[in-house]
Amino acid sequence: MSDINSLVGEIVPAVGAAVGAYGVNVLSRAEDQAADATVRLGQRLLDRILRRTPDRAPIEAAVTTLATTDGDPDALAALRLQIRGALAADPSLVTELAALLPERSAAQADGARAVAVTGNVPGIVSTGDAAINIQRR
Repeated sequence: MSDINSLVGEIVPAVGAAVGAYGVNVLSRAEDQAADATVRLGQRLLDRILRRTPDRAPIEAAVTTLATTDGDPDALAALRLQIRGALAADPSLVTELAALLPERSAAQADGARAVAVTGNVPGIVSTGDAAINIQRR
């Protein structure tokens, strides 16, 4: 399941960017030459998912909700959940979508106290002599 979670982590930001750019129209919009690479990738990924998913309605509903809530994190999480479910139900779709994603380069940090991060870091990343970090919530 961790492979699906990693893939969903790469797919949802691209699909979210496409929804942010086109709103609900992302469900029917043809690829726009002026759209940036992430938006186009999101459109292609969403199109593949919808074409391969027998019941498109929950994913379309999640896209519609995200489009009408101006990128609300809960709406994005709902879309992530729907995409994860579609991928869990179709292992060949996982392989197909992974092939569409650009290869990620390995993180590389050079120099004293350099930090290399791939993915998300939910906490503090700090370097330096006698650094003091305080995180309040």
